Amino acid sequence: MNHTTAQDKWRAVAAATGPADRAAAEAGVRLAYRTAGLAEPARVLWADSPLAAVALVRGLTDPGRSVRDEVRTRPWAEERRRLHDTLGPAGWAAHWQATGAGLWDLTRALAERIRAGVTESATAEGAGADPKTGVSGREAREAREATAVRLVLLDAVLGQHDAAWLAAFDGRGERLAGLAAVAEHAGWWWPYENVAVVCERPVELHRDEAGRLDRGDGPALAYADGFALHAWRGMPVAAGFLAGLAGLTPERIRAEENAELRRVMLEYYGYDRYLAVSGARHEHRDETGVLWRVELADDEDVVMVEVVNSTPEPDGSHRTYWLRVPPSTRTAREGVAWTFGLAAEAYEPLVQT
Repeated sequence: MNHTTAQDKWRAVAAATGPADRAAAEAGVRLAYRTAGLAEPARVLWADSPLAAVALVRGLTDPGRSVRDEVRTRPWAEERRRLHDTLGPAGWAAHWQATGAGLWDLTRALAERIRAGVTESATAEGAGADPKTGVSGREAREAREATAVRLVLLDAVLGQHDAAWLAAFDGRGERLAGLAAVAEHAGWWWPYENVAVVCERPVELHRDEAGRLDRGDGPALAYADGFALHAWRGMPVAAGFLAGLAGLTPERIRAEENAELRRVMLEYYGYDRYLAVSGARHEHRDETGVLWRVELADDEDVVMVEVVNSTPEPDGSHRTYWLRVPPSTRTAREGVAWTFGLAAEAYEPLVQT
């Protein structure tokens, strides 16, 4: 399989949603154990989400020790060493760039968000209130609960979210065939001596063009049991916050004390719309566009350049764009130049588009 095909294959695996192929995933689990020189687990248990899997693992009475190192860490380290020795340092670097590198940031960020969401949800559910006082010692209990959850998460194999590494070794590492099979057909999983716990894939995944979790009208990542993550262009937000975006007003935006949430509101409401109804101050005009400014309490000014595309649309009209620029911007040319990473004096477009 060539580099492009392998990367496309594993990109699709990383983004896959819907029910797992449990039979194929379980066969992959057993193959991974055998390849590592281990006896197959006596049981393979399923959970609907990483959150449910953590609870299931913590409730097991005799799972045996974690065998993650034997099943995942050592085989990958050895295959990487073998491939590195075969290709050489420069060859390995080029191979990684052509295969796994393009998936690494996306899968790592998603895995980190899932870990954080599981820890937050499990901690909130498990800490509870003190039976005598209702509040005493809550912070200490939450800290202990969070630590316990993180320890379980350290035992996880990331399944489909190990796609970056699996893309780099696609078709090359027979010792990774079991891991690849689980990743292609299921989500995260936990390998122990006596039992393996395997997680279903999400039922929904919504991302923006940069690959960040992003949805304005519901969970950006959701599992069948209700465990979900909400985000706007990669920024974690509460479900209740998103529910209030549909009814946004300029007054509500200005009243928001959290600057990051206020920026989310502005993006959702639309900078151009906000400028139109908020008394934006016209600061500068030149051949590149018009500079507008809105002052916000306890936050940086919103400064935008209004530019008109010189290339006509199919109907003959010319589309207007709004470019947000740094608050220190003083001219439209300076703002447009900034979007290209240039100083104002260096911005001399041959054709304005």
